[in-house]
Amino acid sequence: MDIEVGEKIDYLEPTVKPVANHIFIFLEVFGCEGGIQSYVKDILQSYTSLGNQAKGEVFLLRDSVGCPNPFEGKNLKFHYLKSQNPQKGRLRLATSLLACLLQRRPHHVFCGHINLSPLVRLLCQPLGIPYTVLTYGKEFWEPLANQERRALKQAEGIWTISRYSRDRACAVNDLDPKKVQMLPCAVDGNYFTPGPKPPALIERYNLGGAKVLMTVARLWSGDIYKGVDVTIRAIPAIAQVFPEVKYLVIGRGDDQPRLAQLAQDLGVADRVIFAGFVPTEDLVDHYRVADAYIMPSQEGFGIVYLEAMACGIPVLSGNDDGSADPLQDGRLGWRVPHRNPEAVANACIEILKGDDQRCDPQWLREQSLALFGKDALAQQLKQLLV
Repeated sequence: MDIEVGEKIDYLEPTVKPVANHIFIFLEVFGCEGGIQSYVKDILQSYTSLGNQAKGEVFLLRDSVGCPNPFEGKNLKFHYLKSQNPQKGRLRLATSLLACLLQRRPHHVFCGHINLSPLVRLLCQPLGIPYTVLTYGKEFWEPLANQERRALKQAEGIWTISRYSRDRACAVNDLDPKKVQMLPCAVDGNYFTPGPKPPALIERYNLGGAKVLMTVARLWSGDIYKGVDVTIRAIPAIAQVFPEVKYLVIGRGDDQPRLAQLAQDLGVADRVIFAGFVPTEDLVDHYRVADAYIMPSQEGFGIVYLEAMACGIPVLSGNDDGSADPLQDGRLGWRVPHRNPEAVANACIEILKGDDQRCDPQWLREQSLALFGKDALAQQLKQLLV
């Protein structure tokens, strides 16, 4: 018997008592580190904090058994489906997910990446199970393939991290903005905290007596939108007002030689320090070294701004991206044209003068955590799951 997608199958009854309210499907969470992985972990942590009302199962396409997983057993059951053959892995995901849908009949399915949405649509619609697609930013800022666009249009909901991502994606993919709900990134205020500048790092990077600007970013030639080159171009003007200014760049990538040469050409090579890769556990001390976090970028959101603000460090971002949300349209930080060195220089000078409320460490931390702390995320997730 042929079944059309979208046709509800009333005669298929679950073979066991339902044990899952929600099903989550992600590409990879524990096998690597990145912005998406951090965001998903925050969602899972918030989900486990919701108590008995939340009972779910998580399917992981590229993670394997043995990956460190602090959420195992906390009202979540995990299915690890990594395979050496990508096609075999997707087949395992499809068959395992279908079996779970038939047996558990969950209240809702949450698709954790746009690339998985056609499969989720194909399996959920015939069973009459509603699904929501989680999005992050760039992966749906440009026109999507027909099957992915169809999966978004037919989803019950779409979650994304910022108004900018919502507006840009809806415009290019003809999506209904009313279907899109916000679930922004969050920051751990117990981990990212203010503190004195660590003497060991001051010595390591030769920052004694310096006014320190800082950026954390991948230095890839395909990611020049992060604005490290723009900040380097702004340094000569900043140095005229603050001769002690230095710029600490954390990250690595194939664009570093170009950036180093730019600093040399502008005569500021002695002011630009390339720190290379810094492990996550050492980031807090590096934020504390900074007098300002500077990243005139184009972000889907920009969790680094939250990390800096939680440490009491004033921030600068671009003015045409998702950073409008963490910076609250400029209420919590400076937003400037992202490719304009003069605008960056002027804003950095204001920040280093320290006269603005946005430079008050305690106020900045309190404001950012009230909106984007882990407790705020848990409350937002709870409301979305109702």
